[in-house]
Amino acid sequence: MDEIAWSVTGTYRKNKRKFKFEKELIGAKESLIRERILSDLGSRHRIKRRDIDVSEIRELKPAEVKSLELRRRLGVESA
Repeated sequence: MDEIAWSVTGTYRKNKRKFKFEKELIGAKESLIRERILSDLGSRHRIKRRDIDVSEIRELKPAEVKSLELRRRLGVESA
């Protein structure tokens, strides 16, 4: 299974307010990344999936990843 870095951006609504989010994840397919984002945000912030709007999911090159933990998993940084 290939590990691909993805960048996810979007918004979610909670208590009549809008919040922006941007997150980097590693996964094999775009559909799995979308599912993980919906699950993670819903669990962490106690919001329904219908209140989460994922505006963009794009594939990242390993050199574009900002998260040190993900860079190490991809082999860009050494421990």
